[in-house]
Amino acid sequence: MSRTVVRGGLVITAAEEMHADVLIENGRVAALAAHDSATADGWTAGADRVLDATGTYVIPGGVDAHTHLDFPFGGTASSDTFETGTRAAAWGGTTTLVDFAVQSRGQALRAGLDLWHAKSDAQCAIDYAFHMILSDVNEHSLKEMDLLVAEGVTSFKLFTAYPGVFYSDDGQILRAMQRAAGNGGLVMMHAENGPAIDVLVEQALAAGHTDPRYHGEVRHVLLEAEATHRTIQLARVAGAPLYVVHVSAEQAADEIARARHAGLNVFGETCPQYLFLSTDNLAEPDFEGAKYVCSTPLRPREHQAALWRALRTNDLQVVSTDHCPFCFRGQKELGRDDFSKIPNGMPGIENRMDLLHQAVVDGRISRRRWIEIACATPARMFGLYPKKGTIAPGADADIVLYDPHAEQTVSARTHHMNVDYSAYEGKRLTGQVLAVLSRGELVIDGREFTGRAGHGQYIPRGTCQYLM
Repeated sequence: MSRTVVRGGLVITAAEEMHADVLIENGRVAALAAHDSATADGWTAGADRVLDATGTYVIPGGVDAHTHLDFPFGGTASSDTFETGTRAAAWGGTTTLVDFAVQSRGQALRAGLDLWHAKSDAQCAIDYAFHMILSDVNEHSLKEMDLLVAEGVTSFKLFTAYPGVFYSDDGQILRAMQRAAGNGGLVMMHAENGPAIDVLVEQALAAGHTDPRYHGEVRHVLLEAEATHRTIQLARVAGAPLYVVHVSAEQAADEIARARHAGLNVFGETCPQYLFLSTDNLAEPDFEGAKYVCSTPLRPREHQAALWRALRTNDLQVVSTDHCPFCFRGQKELGRDDFSKIPNGMPGIENRMDLLHQAVVDGRISRRRWIEIACATPARMFGLYPKKGTIAPGADADIVLYDPHAEQTVSARTHHMNVDYSAYEGKRLTGQVLAVLSRGELVIDGREFTGRAGHGQYIPRGTCQYLM
């Protein structure tokens, strides 16, 4: 039996903060005990390894429930593989991610899931799971949903955007929601009115508006709010829960808040880019704005306050990254003369935990809320809790030693994501990961990567733990 003790730190979970030592046995949390107690001192004497956490936070590893690694889009593919992306996640204090497997049009769900297993097998430095993107809703794929839920793929993403690629009409969405209502799955929705956006794109390009900033203008806030409202009503008709991904606009957040206040099983996530960046970035000159093209798009700065408020009031429950990186050179440049051809996506898998800690420093959220929206709630939402998302007896020993006083400057020169720019270049942050354990194994130790590809395990998931 291997025994590790994490000694002297402030343990922070979504539920509480306590000065405690943590005993890890065979990759799982065995017990917690007060500092300098006879029990804790006994652990230290018999431990194979003692990690001194004095002056640091001891927090659960982050759970990033929205990533796109090795993801084909717009004639190219996201630049992080499962190897590079999970390594970067570990550097940023994330120890579990849920990526999106894709059903190709005309193909079975199983074929898409098998492809993602092949991409990720023996490549991941941290643990991982999959959602399933439904691109082709038909009788066969609806039946397959039942089979996937039974084997631990319990969430399904649909799109009201991207006609001809991922788009589903209202009838298809309703059928998928009805199926999820019966099998316990959770429908995730990319909510933008794609057909209307396509009209605005066509009109903008005809008027000679080709710069990246127009990406945000044609994807109007009301088209996000409308699609959010519409899919909430479809979920009500189906009697199904709904999780709205990457909420970027105040009006969309308001739709979710109204549904929740009416007692509906409706949930929402936002992402760091919507909390810290804005249309000012999309308007950067010399095509630099292309670095910030993602969908839903960045919004005017005034939306940030509404999103922070929704996180504090629990009208939004999760902060994920939607990590989908494309290099500026050779990938984002595909749309230099046409903003609609810029691959949609931004890097951020390494930055999420640090950016949210900065929000703690700035007084926007509490320390426990930081852990709640980045670790515990995504684990509960997607059937990973209490194996993931907390520090408690029986949980996997996914633990981060976090220095709340360290200062860092974010830069592409020092990050570990496989992308040639940082969306937060030059931003000064307070707080930094010192060490990361994944199932009790050190993968970051003293700001050095000590993990390996293949350490990460695939995790079948349970169903959402928030349903009424």
